[in-house]
Amino acid sequence: MSLESKIMDHMKEAMKAKDTVALEALRAIKSAIILAKTEAGAADGLSEQDEIKMLQRLVKMRKDSAEIFTTQNRPDLAEPELAQIAVIEKFLPAQLSEAEVEAIIGKIIAETGASGIASMGKVMGLATAQIGGQAEGKTISTIVKKLLV
Repeated sequence: MSLESKIMDHMKEAMKAKDTVALEALRAIKSAIILAKTEAGAADGLSEQDEIKMLQRLVKMRKDSAEIFTTQNRPDLAEPELAQIAVIEKFLPAQLSEAEVEAIIGKIIAETGASGIASMGKVMGLATAQIGGQAEGKTISTIVKKLLV
């Protein structure tokens, strides 16, 4: 079942349940899918990797907004953002723990023989390709820096 059809099913359920927070998050996902499909140079459909990247981008936007609202002492605005994150994350693959990410990156560094911060780009590229949507880029970057220094 494609992401778009899953979203539509969940939207129907949210409408029936009158869950406005979930409905708003689901509509944001649907909007992002439609925009991605209609972009210039877009293929017929979205690949699973593109869908994951899109969902991660939506989560990151909401995390950034929630962080800003929290620092400005506006919990009334931060709470809906955090609730939407929970809804969007249901459609993402299970996230790896930091220890699991560190083990994968350590293996990549050992295989490539990378050493020093100059090899960071090479290791980041391989790690991002291998880990995919199972960890945030910021987490991967932090661990790569820690292991290469």
